[in-house]
Amino acid sequence: MPLFFSENDVRQLLTVDMALAGVESAHRDLALGQALDTPRQRSRLPQTTLHILQGALPAQGVLGYKAYTSNRSGNRFHVHLFDAASGQLRAVLEADTLGMMRTAAASGIAARWLARPESRIAGVFGAGWQAEGHIRALCAVLPLARVKVFSRHADALRAFCARLSAATGVDVTPAASAEDAVRGSDIIGTVTTAAEPLFDAAWLEDGVHINAAGSNSLIRQELSEATIRRCRLIAVDAVPTALAEAGDLLPLLEKGRLQPRQLVELGDIIIGRRNGREQASDITLFESQGMAIQDLAVAARLVAAAETAGCGRQWPLAGA
Repeated sequence: MPLFFSENDVRQLLTVDMALAGVESAHRDLALGQALDTPRQRSRLPQTTLHILQGALPAQGVLGYKAYTSNRSGNRFHVHLFDAASGQLRAVLEADTLGMMRTAAASGIAARWLARPESRIAGVFGAGWQAEGHIRALCAVLPLARVKVFSRHADALRAFCARLSAATGVDVTPAASAEDAVRGSDIIGTVTTAAEPLFDAAWLEDGVHINAAGSNSLIRQELSEATIRRCRLIAVDAVPTALAEAGDLLPLLEKGRLQPRQLVELGDIIIGRRNGREQASDITLFESQGMAIQDLAVAARLVAAAETAGCGRQWPLAGA
């Protein structure tokens, strides 16, 4: 019978290392032709939008989809995981925490492959739910000594930084300004819902790596055209998804100032088909839109861990 995992179950079972391993495996399988991923589809009503991502990881024995609704009252996420051989439903997971951690893990994997390995200082824009996961993932893959966080909400920012410092053992501090977050940083993370660029391209240091995780529609933009034009390498999770959703890239693509062939899929870097960072001075960028196979790979690992531990509840509707 299929298992059901609540948000609380996911929080107790899912680790950063598990999410990192799952996301990296999904990108590797995609690059090797062992995965299928269908870019996000949306059905829009005036008050509510339904979003669906679907895919398959046959080498890992799973396929499935993530569906979520969004409106002013919030977002509601669920992953349905099926066995690839039998087609039987294996698990249903509430997936707010899972989605946050897989998004963070994608940034962590990109940093592992594209940032300079000696990176010590990170600057992060955003102090919300997604930014917390982003910082945890960066601290797990790089020898960071300090993370500077910039947010418009100064009061909440101090508490956010104190909590993340305690959780990661890294000095997480409020940045005095957007410029302070960028200057001197080896890695930049943007995890916001901004509609306009967050910083000036002139503030970037040579050799910095940028993870842009918030701009997944045309109406969102975290990076300026000048910033993107400074990047020697632009990596994406999947080119079809980036061409459909990457708000940072779409204006340049439409103007012909960026060509699809210039986009490099992260999985191709992981398997060695394409080069990543070539020089210490290179500025590199990872544009993260999210893919179903990331969710499925992470969910599969969580479910396997739960089965090994003998935990997990029968899905309430299994007998309906």
